[in-house]
Amino acid sequence: MEGQPAIDVKGVTRVFPGGVTALAGLDLEVHYGEMVAITGPSGCGKSTLLNILAAIDTPTSGSVIVAGHDLAHTRDLSGYRRHEVGLVFQLHNLLPQLSALSNVELPMFGSRWSAHQRQTRALELLAEVDLRGCESRLPTELSGGERQRVAIARALANEPKILLADEPTGSLDSASTARFLDLLRQLENRGMTIVMVTHAPDVAAHAHRIVEMRDGAVVKESAPR
Repeated sequence: MEGQPAIDVKGVTRVFPGGVTALAGLDLEVHYGEMVAITGPSGCGKSTLLNILAAIDTPTSGSVIVAGHDLAHTRDLSGYRRHEVGLVFQLHNLLPQLSALSNVELPMFGSRWSAHQRQTRALELLAEVDLRGCESRLPTELSGGERQRVAIARALANEPKILLADEPTGSLDSASTARFLDLLRQLENRGMTIVMVTHAPDVAAHAHRIVEMRDGAVVKESAPR
């Protein structure tokens, strides 16, 4: 909605069985078109926060509004995940038995698009991430950087407003990391909102804003650019 942030998190806690607190009253705002890097030591709650934004997990308390959706009152969470957010993970999560083209098409099944439209869009997305000619390859036939680019194409399949990336460069070499970050910058320049969890300071430095977490809460924010 106009005037509202893309992501508005207020007072969010997440306590797991056994009393383990992953998030402790966390507050965060992310504006439309902003690229934000979430940093902090292992176990500080970064991935838990991303899972909550993706509606993969639910908070114990607090408010989470993403792209105008109050997640506590959104009935169709699978539809929310399909259309509002794109997800990219460190280990790609591609289906090994499907080609690059089929992996990108997969999120579009059940959408308004016909089979021809799904294939056309998947081909366009693979070309956009510089994988023209790799459409029929299986994930095992692609390099780590190529698999990550397939994962980005898949995440963009349904034209989401927000891209959520959890340690997306963690398994990439320096050349693939640079290529990945260049692609993120292109997406940002087109107005996409990006939230990226990373341990790498050089990766975080590409963001508009770095949000540092400790013990389940935001402790520091900076603007590296």
